[in-house]
Amino acid sequence: MQKINLDDLALYSKTDPDGMLSRIKELPEQFEKAWQQVKSFNLPAGYRSVNKIVVLGMGGSAIGGDLVKSLVMPEAKIPVIVHRDYGLPAFIDEKTLLIASSYSGNTEETLSGFEPALKTKAKKIAMTTGGKLQQMAEANNVPVFKIEYKAQPRAALGFSFVPTLGVMQNLGFIKDKTKDLTETVQVLEKLSARLDEESYTATNPAKQIAQRLFGCLPVIYGAGIAAEAAHRWKTQFNENSKAWAFYEKRGWFFRDGELSLMSKDLT
Repeated sequence: MQKINLDDLALYSKTDPDGMLSRIKELPEQFEKAWQQVKSFNLPAGYRSVNKIVVLGMGGSAIGGDLVKSLVMPEAKIPVIVHRDYGLPAFIDEKTLLIASSYSGNTEETLSGFEPALKTKAKKIAMTTGGKLQQMAEANNVPVFKIEYKAQPRAALGFSFVPTLGVMQNLGFIKDKTKDLTETVQVLEKLSARLDEESYTATNPAKQIAQRLFGCLPVIYGAGIAAEAAHRWKTQFNENSKAWAFYEKRGWFFRDGELSLMSKDLT
């Protein structure tokens, strides 16, 4: 099978009509903008009394919740649960912080959970660019984190991940992440230059991996904090390349008094 010349810059404009490559390059900027915005996102004092966080979302709007859950698990004082479905879990109560995340504001499943949540005593936040979610939230005095970024939901990762992380920090459930976010942006900017389409294949790890995967079925493994990154990579193959890909989550567990390695298929 003949490999594609990844150093041919005309190839990218031809195969990427929606500009996904440009959105990826903007990820450091997304992180910075979202972090500055969430730092001034004030919430009622009563929101600090919750004992669990539930993120309502689907697809790209739920990715941020998955990544936050994985990242904060070792230190968070309360659990983070991501609900990808219609309706609400039965355990929603006055001690729940419900974050409804819908980029468009019109995601059917998310709205089906947010609407009945308005009749509960759960603390609520809406994260969206607008749509019905914003309208319902504002009509019921629910705080709205307004996303000011135009892209496909999966390309707005910074605005689903960073605000959720920032809310947890603002409420005192995790330590200050400002230093970590600053370092993350710096690392992403350096990587962006190294992995840019104008960087030749001979020195570009991304192009080298792409060539090795050409004509193959990718299976991505991740363990611990990297498990959701593996999941994300798999879905990027599915959605952006329209290609099959799978991922496996690996972790450790105790069996008969010994630590063993576990592999769970999560395709």
